[in-house]
Amino acid sequence: MLLATLARVSREIASTSARSRKTALLAELFRSAGPDDVPIVIPYLAGRLPQGRIGTGWSLLREPVPPAAGPTLTVREVDAALTAFAGVAGPGAQAERARLVRELLGAATEEEQRFLSGLLTGEVRQGALDALAAEGLAAAASVPAADVRRAVMLGGSLVAVGRALLARGPAALGEFSLRVGRAVPPMLAHPGQSAGEAVGKLGACAVEEKLDGIRVQVHRDGERVRVFTRTLDDITDRVPELTSVAGGLSGDGFILDGEVIAFDANGRPLPFQDIAGRVGSRLDVAAARQALPLSPVFFDVLALGGEVLLDLPYRERYERLAGLVPEPMRVRRTVVTGPDEAPLADEFLARTLERGHEGVVLKGLDAPYQAGRRGTSWLKVKPVHTLDLVVLAAEWGHGRRTGKLSNLHLGARRPDGTFAMLGKTFKGLTDAMLEWQTRRLLELATGESGHVVTVRPELVVEIAFDGLQRSTRYPEGVTLRFARVVRYREDKPAAETDTVGTVLATGPVRAEE
Repeated sequence: MLLATLARVSREIASTSARSRKTALLAELFRSAGPDDVPIVIPYLAGRLPQGRIGTGWSLLREPVPPAAGPTLTVREVDAALTAFAGVAGPGAQAERARLVRELLGAATEEEQRFLSGLLTGEVRQGALDALAAEGLAAAASVPAADVRRAVMLGGSLVAVGRALLARGPAALGEFSLRVGRAVPPMLAHPGQSAGEAVGKLGACAVEEKLDGIRVQVHRDGERVRVFTRTLDDITDRVPELTSVAGGLSGDGFILDGEVIAFDANGRPLPFQDIAGRVGSRLDVAAARQALPLSPVFFDVLALGGEVLLDLPYRERYERLAGLVPEPMRVRRTVVTGPDEAPLADEFLARTLERGHEGVVLKGLDAPYQAGRRGTSWLKVKPVHTLDLVVLAAEWGHGRRTGKLSNLHLGARRPDGTFAMLGKTFKGLTDAMLEWQTRRLLELATGESGHVVTVRPELVVEIAFDGLQRSTRYPEGVTLRFARVVRYREDKPAAETDTVGTVLATGPVRAEE
């Protein structure tokens, strides 16, 4: 495939906000791609290099290079050039890298140069992420998008699925299925406002403790046990407690979904950062195990006896789980039949919080397991923290938010009256709020650098968030987790916003992720 085709499609995707048009453009692109182009095209669409970070930047792109008169460069030639670039090391490396970049840009047309410059500096932002690319692949091959997404979730790679689909057609999707020993992305829960409201949406459901631990997926095939995290990292060697537990169960050919947590001497759950520190350590696992023993808590089973259970309703999967895992290692739960029993869900939430856990997850009893999806049949409910913070700056948006100030820089008040930045968010903003805040922030603007507009710290915004997390990127060493805008507080002056001390008092600080 010519790079010019990819550059053109990237430009056209960036210029439209319509998802249907983006999908049609991607379908056109994939129809013209060969199977061996897919491992390059898909990362490029998302602004990534297959080689990872290779040390390119603006310093290598400052000097303009005359563009080629016409398109001849293929995506595979670009990939080979960047692979060669990544391998340059030793004396004279900087000069050789500069030569390779100039040679690559010299073979590119003006539009190709713009695309390459964005790719090499991490500034490709046309919204063609993996979910959209999956839809484009489905349209190109005339198969349901849901079938492609499922194959990706169970096969673990959009690139692998795309390559097989373009090489062998729709029948290739059948090659990607759940397999014991190969991790799949876990099902996730949507936020819910309250336990009672969640029961109203779900009807008959299980109400389970929401644990502040590390999500784990435990696979056993014969004597072989493997343990994966939510991000599909293999941590088998670091959690011998889990391999021992899995090896002692009577079944085989299973995949368990759960959390690993730890307790103090009084039986109260320990903070997430303590568990993360234990699991993250690669040193002296035996000593770490003795200092902080871990406890697995399972709540689902995805396969058992070699049978894939994903499509079974949750009530049936839990029955299989109960037949495999002893009760002390299963999540504490109650079952409600519908809205009339919503008070029981509220009571269970209250008791869960008293026991030191962070909330509950409500799961529809008839729901299948949607690997890698944030399914609406799982709703998580926990106390919501809110803060009144000051907007310190905002970033110009892209895609459908082009021309709007979107990503807000949030600050809390220090004792001396200055403000400490705690993080950023663009979540929770309606179109009307985007219009209003753009006008208001431009009135407060004091400067602009690149895509960031700094403003006088006067505009107060109410922010909801899920907790605190350590971060070396911000001056107080913490940032807000999952921050989102609730509303603007024009009735409140900046001098009355929440302080850094108030922020730190909202709860324990999770480890940096």
